[in-house]
Amino acid sequence: MERSLGLVLDHALDVPLYQQLFDRIAERIRSGAFPAGFRLPPSRKLADELGTHRNTVVRAYTELERSGFLSSTVGRGTFVRAQPAAVALPVGRAPVSSAERAPIPWSSMISERARTEGFARVARVQRIARVGRGELVNLTKMEPGPDLLPDELFRRCLEHVMRTTGTRALGYAPHEGVPRLRERIAADLVRQGVPARADDVLVTSGSQQGLDVVARALVDPGDVVISQAATYTGAIQIFGANGARLMGVPADAEGPDMAWLRHAGRAKALYLMPNSCNPTGECISGPRREALIAWARETGTAVIEDDFVADLELDGAAPPPAMRALDGDVIYLSTFSKKLIPALRIGFLLCPPSLAPQLVALKHATDLGTSGLLQHALAEFLERGYLAAHLNRIRGQYRERRDALCVALKKYLPPSVRFRAPTRGTTMWIELPDDLDPEAVFEEARRRGVLVSPGTLYRVDRAVGGPSGLRLVFGGESPARLVEGAKRLGAAMDAVSVGRRAVVKRTGTDPLGVV
Repeated sequence: MERSLGLVLDHALDVPLYQQLFDRIAERIRSGAFPAGFRLPPSRKLADELGTHRNTVVRAYTELERSGFLSSTVGRGTFVRAQPAAVALPVGRAPVSSAERAPIPWSSMISERARTEGFARVARVQRIARVGRGELVNLTKMEPGPDLLPDELFRRCLEHVMRTTGTRALGYAPHEGVPRLRERIAADLVRQGVPARADDVLVTSGSQQGLDVVARALVDPGDVVISQAATYTGAIQIFGANGARLMGVPADAEGPDMAWLRHAGRAKALYLMPNSCNPTGECISGPRREALIAWARETGTAVIEDDFVADLELDGAAPPPAMRALDGDVIYLSTFSKKLIPALRIGFLLCPPSLAPQLVALKHATDLGTSGLLQHALAEFLERGYLAAHLNRIRGQYRERRDALCVALKKYLPPSVRFRAPTRGTTMWIELPDDLDPEAVFEEARRRGVLVSPGTLYRVDRAVGGPSGLRLVFGGESPARLVEGAKRLGAAMDAVSVGRRAVVKRTGTDPLGVV
């Protein structure tokens, strides 16, 4: 290691020397150590002092000049450029205090769509999760744990894109998505048995945006949308915000009840998570999928298939054929958030060609395009075969975590509580007996340091009700913390049961109305 002007280059770091020099000089300019007009040494002299090649200094100086930090003049040298100063208020003038003016009545200005009950449900759990970070075992986060993120592989792809694509990746992306990514997504879907062409793919900012643009395109206020009786809270929020009247269809072991649907008649849309319903993990059987498609054809109902667990089979058994494979008019949604990197915010949808122009226009009006840089990097990730290797790794990790949680739940939960090991995805449904209220267990578990999701969050129609239970997510915590979480959850259930029995003994009345 050698020093010059207080600069340090570390040859042992896995960072190019020119980049180190760029960062050191830029930091000193920002801090004022190298003020405007400061003359930097000639490249050859600085290279000698640092014990590095002159090309290293030349490249650093060139990048600093290109970025606006330096200016160079042949025969005079290289100088620090003046940086924009913060804008100051005129002398003697202070910001107007909100106390000095009439407040804007924001609470009365909120739209009816923003007041939907589904938003309030989720906000409560999210606030608790933010406050309880640290020792809290969080079994609610639908994302991979930090140790399962392919940060190094993705960094390579991002750097390659910047080296080879440069500024072409930094502008607005095509409305439908970057062509090379659409091609890779289509090829990957075909591998999974979902018919697709690149032209069918619309890249979205997560599957959440995909669902939102579909709802905006199809739903008018008052339209009926049918879903599973307990379903994804994000879908409840989106359909509610678009004015839909959401109805939950009861189910049997194979899936949605066809007799109920035939009696209900036509709806604007049927939203399903066929491979692993969030929160219950239920999988719709192959014959029931065919019956649902036939019903939708007869009634003119749009089918929206949300395959958020694509590629996350934990025991090697593939699910039944996708509904999109049974009917090309099915709208298919999926995402890379659950199996790869949540921060990518890249999802996609397939839709009938006649619907595509409206969805593209609505998507563009929402965000002007999903990040082109991240789309190029993800395409590079897929082209290099990194996804297949990554899936091999995380499937094994998810199996290990699932199995550790199952063993711990059997050990610590009351015998009356039932659950089964999921075969895909990272969620597990805990079915509670009538004498255990999900909300009471949720609150007691939180006090004991484990966060779970009460089934009431996912009920489409709260008046009608739905399955009584808890959703646990095992992908974001280590096996050891999952065991600890199960132990705390079991203690919470025991405490709720004891408290209920005490109330019954004291008052002669069961607070849950259980006979």
